[in-house]
Amino acid sequence: MDFAGPIDPLTGTPAARFGLYVHFPYCLAKCPYCDFAVAVVRQVPEERYARAVLAELDARLEAEPSLRGRTLESIFLGGGTPSIWHPRWVAHVLEGVAARLTVAPGAEISLEANPSVADAERFAGYRSAGVNRLSLGVQSFQDETLKALGREHTGTQAVAAYETARRAGFDVVSMDFIYGVHGQTRAQAQADARQAAALEPEHLSTYALTVERESLAVATPLSRQLDKGELALPPDEEVVEMTKAIHDAYAAHGLRRYEISNHARPGFHSRHNALYWTGGEYLALGVGATGMLLTSRPGERPAGYRYVDLRGSDAYMRAAEEGKLPESSREELSPQELFEERLAMGLRLRSGVDWEAVCALYGQDPAPRRAEVARLVQHGLARLEGRRLVLTDAGADVHSAISARLL
Repeated sequence: MDFAGPIDPLTGTPAARFGLYVHFPYCLAKCPYCDFAVAVVRQVPEERYARAVLAELDARLEAEPSLRGRTLESIFLGGGTPSIWHPRWVAHVLEGVAARLTVAPGAEISLEANPSVADAERFAGYRSAGVNRLSLGVQSFQDETLKALGREHTGTQAVAAYETARRAGFDVVSMDFIYGVHGQTRAQAQADARQAAALEPEHLSTYALTVERESLAVATPLSRQLDKGELALPPDEEVVEMTKAIHDAYAAHGLRRYEISNHARPGFHSRHNALYWTGGEYLALGVGATGMLLTSRPGERPAGYRYVDLRGSDAYMRAAEEGKLPESSREELSPQELFEERLAMGLRLRSGVDWEAVCALYGQDPAPRRAEVARLVQHGLARLEGRRLVLTDAGADVHSAISARLL
């Protein structure tokens, strides 16, 4: 399936330029590492929430009428656990979006799903609703690791969910994994990677466990345990070895590392996630959702704003139902701030980024940075491919430090 997405000239990566993120905050249980805006409830207000999401969209279109002329090239339903949302309400939201905005033919429409048996029973319904890309939150096939992460499915159920997705008609399936988990060994991380690649998915996202409080939006049970000394993560050198073993296992099955934490078969990288890495604009709807829109006109230095919706589901729905923008905050973004994001995020892509063109676009002087670029190349942390600065594997492992030096 060839999803829509023009090629970003600064990175050479096909990416949506205007997308929509819909956050579904409800879960049956909260994982101890999760810092997202989620709510654990006995009864999910499925219909009310679907209508509130569309009410928010109406309010945003009323506030920004120019958005009505834009074409969505990607839609992503994330969470939380969107796979406990009944397919009829997912269809209601997707139909409501299409009635208000133009959705490009062949747009990438993704939904995150849990591998539990109950969730998997809905997969065919999501496919019928218009979802064409399923992202399974597997995290591990090792039951010991799943228990450490507070996940309620088993490795066997994860494999069964993948097979169910295929039978439901999903030609594009992604799976998410976490490594560097307390108690996890290098052999277990490697076994996860080999089993995942052997299933032949189109896409794999694999992230090292983040527990440090300063890296999280809010404190989590695991971050509190770490602060108290009750939790010990694998040493950094062990995590580095896990990283290499995982990448080698994926590469052996034809999955190319196209971004620091993401691998895909040729033509199957995420157009929606690439939007974030290439400075695209995105509407966001739902509890705790974050959106970014540009306010500058053609020919002007890029400027815009980022907004964050209310994190409480009841407060969010009340505001949306009253026709208000259910925002908790809004931040104006200057050309300087957008430049920093564009360069740092572009360097995450293994295609690299035309860093001097980024400087020119946002009114930054490249001259003071040329010596640092030369040092990165000299020390094997980056290479120049034409006009693009591309991080090597060694450079990708210290991406944040490199970005800080260039900025």
